[in-house]
Amino acid sequence: MHAIILAGGFGTRLRSVVPDVPKPMAPVGGRPFLAWLIDSLTQQGVESITLSVHHQWEKIREYFERNPASVPVSYVVEEKPLGTGGAMLHAIRQEHISESVLVLNGDTFVKVDLRALYHQHEASYAQMSMVLREVADTSRYGDVTVKDGVVTSLNSGQPGKPGHINAGVYVLVPSIFAPYDMPQAFSFEQEFMQPYVGSIRPLAFMADDYFIDIGIPEDYARAQQELPEIIAKKQHAEIA
Repeated sequence: MHAIILAGGFGTRLRSVVPDVPKPMAPVGGRPFLAWLIDSLTQQGVESITLSVHHQWEKIREYFERNPASVPVSYVVEEKPLGTGGAMLHAIRQEHISESVLVLNGDTFVKVDLRALYHQHEASYAQMSMVLREVADTSRYGDVTVKDGVVTSLNSGQPGKPGHINAGVYVLVPSIFAPYDMPQAFSFEQEFMQPYVGSIRPLAFMADDYFIDIGIPEDYARAQQELPEIIAKKQHAEIA
């Protein structure tokens, strides 16, 4: 498995508590969040990683030069912000990726069986598979509708309404973008998935375990307490 991690975010909402690093480099338990995420990926068989970077990306490179990951890590730099979709497509083109690729947000961690996700995707000959997580309140992330294992719509969430959300983890074939005339910069979620979900027909892959997005100070503070323990348990389970 090869993975693209979208790590170009500015982290505007975190600046009150993490003022001077890219959002994925926000420290958690003495290490950058991104380092924990990469550890989790390599434990599950990811063999190489592309980091799609922009804001203060040199700080990311400097850290991993001092603290190398256990798999090869390459960098694709956005000269200007391209949005989630533009960043994906730019990385795919720059790295000449032609096979199914795992794509993740660099500020989100979800405990999910990536091998099973990838195998389901390949066995189904799907254009795209996406991880969903059930939550009690969909207002922050939006609500995803599923029918017969296929995502049929992505909608605005409502306060207090439970449902499934997009967990920000995908497997997709690079050719998925070919039929569509997408601009250089675009949102994968709002400008690609929402209007074209009926033709893309993403497969749903349900996750029912730990999920956290460090994009707001409250959840970043929670990650400080929870994430190192979650990863440690995961490492122990892999060894066992």
